[in-house]
Amino acid sequence: MVRFAFVTAPGVLLGALMLAGIAINFANVVGRYAFGHALFWAEETMVFITIWGVFIGMAAAAYDGNHLNMDLFFARLRGRWRTLLGVLVAATTLACCVFVVVQSYQVVALFVQANQVSVSAGIPKAIPHAALLAGFLLTGLAVVVRLRSYVTGKF
Repeated sequence: MVRFAFVTAPGVLLGALMLAGIAINFANVVGRYAFGHALFWAEETMVFITIWGVFIGMAAAAYDGNHLNMDLFFARLRGRWRTLLGVLVAATTLACCVFVVVQSYQVVALFVQANQVSVSAGIPKAIPHAALLAGFLLTGLAVVVRLRSYVTGKF
């Protein structure tokens, strides 16, 4: 059930976002070259889709331990030093996630309050900015759920 929440469901969502981006791009190309009219909102919407894809994928990578890390030291350490480094990595990751979640929440709340929308597509700016909030929140939860793996380095 936990793996479904952090890997399978985000994978399905990422696939759907990618297909939506491809469909928008295809429609834009056909509209531009076949009918002489481009979709003015297509580029901006595809950027927002990409942003959501990156931050949802970040949480899935964190759950599996596939994110970028400095395992050069971790692979060479043994015993208590290895555990200490694992705790340090988990604590640092969690601290960064908490910081970004708090900041992102404030930014999203400001965008909602100001009712700002994007220039071309008219999409509320809170939606793309909420990707950071969701991604870092899910990443923090993934680290908590897999804390033992982070400490031991065994995913």
